[in-house]
Amino acid sequence: MKRSYLILLPCTILLLAGAAPASFAEGEIPARPEQLTYNSLDFEVPGVDNYRHELSNGIPIYVAQDRDLPLVTVSITLRAGNFVEPDGKLGVAEMAGTMLRRGGTASRNAEEFDERAAFLAANISSFTGDTSSGASVNCITPVFGEALELFFEMLKSPAFQQDRLDVEKNNLLERMKQRNDRPQSISGREWRWLMRGEDHFSARMMTQANVAALAREDLVDYYKNYWRPENMMVAVSGDVETSEVLAQLEKHFQGWDVKGPTVPWPPVPPTHTPNPGVYHVEKDIPQGRVLIGHLTYQRKSWKDKEESPLRILNDILGGGGFTSRLVKRIRSDEGLAYSAGSGFNLGLYWPGTFSVRYQSKSPTVALAAKIAMEEIDRIRTSKVSEEELAVAKGSFIEVFPRRFESAADIVNTFVNDEYAGRPAEYWINYRDRIQAVTADQVLKAAKKHLDPEKLVFLIVGKWDEIAPGDPDKRASMKEFFGGKATELPLRDPLTLEPMK
Repeated sequence: MKRSYLILLPCTILLLAGAAPASFAEGEIPARPEQLTYNSLDFEVPGVDNYRHELSNGIPIYVAQDRDLPLVTVSITLRAGNFVEPDGKLGVAEMAGTMLRRGGTASRNAEEFDERAAFLAANISSFTGDTSSGASVNCITPVFGEALELFFEMLKSPAFQQDRLDVEKNNLLERMKQRNDRPQSISGREWRWLMRGEDHFSARMMTQANVAALAREDLVDYYKNYWRPENMMVAVSGDVETSEVLAQLEKHFQGWDVKGPTVPWPPVPPTHTPNPGVYHVEKDIPQGRVLIGHLTYQRKSWKDKEESPLRILNDILGGGGFTSRLVKRIRSDEGLAYSAGSGFNLGLYWPGTFSVRYQSKSPTVALAAKIAMEEIDRIRTSKVSEEELAVAKGSFIEVFPRRFESAADIVNTFVNDEYAGRPAEYWINYRDRIQAVTADQVLKAAKKHLDPEKLVFLIVGKWDEIAPGDPDKRASMKEFFGGKATELPLRDPLTLEPMK
C-alpha cells in the first residue's frame, strides 16, 4: 500500500504541472481577480419532511444519511437549562449537564465508563446552557450499536459519582480563581450585569459558596425533573440506514417514561433596564477593552420584516469584517485597533443587544470611541451606498448554502427550528428577504434601533491613561455623557464581592 502511494504522488504532480501551462496559453486566467466570473449558484433548501420522523412516544427524530465516511453522530437537544434552576441552587443545572457524562452510570463507575468509551473510540459528551441542554455521541459505523447502548446508559441511569463530583467542584473553583486574569472575562461579566442585571439566569454567576453548597442529591433531583424524554429532540447524521436507526432509537426510548414538572416556556425575560453612561473597571493592562451598546430588537414573529434590514445594517456598520465601516476607519485608516466591529444580537425570547467592540492603546480608546459614535450617527442619518448594500447582501446570500453543507448541518438546523418554533418557510424565503432589502429600509432600521442616548460604555483598563485621550487632543472621555464616569469595582473572583 505504501509503495502505491509513492508511485501515485509523483505522477499526480507531473499531471498537474503539465496542465497549468495549457491554461495560461489559452488565456483562460484573467489578469486581475475582479475579472473572474462564476456560474450562478443554484441551491435548493432541503425539505424538512424528508428528514423528520417521530417515535411512538412522539419524540421528533431528524435523520440525514451520509455515506461518505464511516461515521455516525447522534445529538439530543433538551428543553431544559439554567432557566429552570431551583431557587437557592445556582449552578446545579450546569453541574448536572457536566456530571451526566463524567459521573459514571448505575452499572459502570466513571472509570469503567471512560474506559469503555475509549475502547470504542466514541466521543460522548453532555452540557447545559442558558435555555437548552444536550448530549451527543460520535463514533465509527462498526461500533455504532455498542456506542449507542453506552450513550443511552449514560442518559437513563447516571450515577453522579461523588468523587468525580468533588474533582469537578475543585476544578470549577480553580477556574473561578482566574476570572480576573483576562480582561475579556471581566468585561463579559460586567456587560451581562449592565445589560441584564445580576439576578436574571442569563447573567447569574456562581461563587465559592454556591459551589460548596452543591450536593450530589441536588444533581439527582434536577436530572429526574428535567432530563426526561418528553423534553428531547434527536438529530442523527452519518453512515446510517434511516429505518434501522429509527428502530434502534425506538428500542432505547421504550419504557423510559418519567414524569416531572412542566417546563415553563418561553423562559422568563429579564426586567432590568440598563442605565446609559460610561462605566470603567480598573485593570493594569496596556490596552483598554471597550464595549459600547444597548438593548435593542426583539423578534415579533418569524415573519418580522425588520430582521433582514438589521442584518444588513450590522454587516455594513461593523459586522462585515474588512468591508465594514468600523473596521475601515478604526483599524485600516487610523490604526487604533487590531480588531473592531459590531454585533446585533437579534432577540428571540427577550430584547437582544447591539454592541461595538474593540481594544486600543489606552490613550486612543477615546478617539476610537469618537469614531464609532460618528459611524453610528452616519448610518442613522444618511443612506448606505448601493455598493455597500450589494456587498452586504452578497455576504449573506452567497454563504447561505453552508448552513446545509453537511448532513449534520441539515438535521441540527431542523432541530433548532423546531426547538425555537421557526417554520420551514423561514429558510426557503431567507435569500429573497435579504435581496429585497433597500437602503431606505436600512436607514429606517438604524433610526429605530440605534439610540445614542441609550448607549452604555464599558471600559476595562487604566483609567488615568484612558480618560485624558490621545496626545494630539483629538478626543477624550470628557466628550461622552458630560465627562461623567462610574467606576465599577474589580470583584473578588471567588465571592464576586468588590475588592478593596
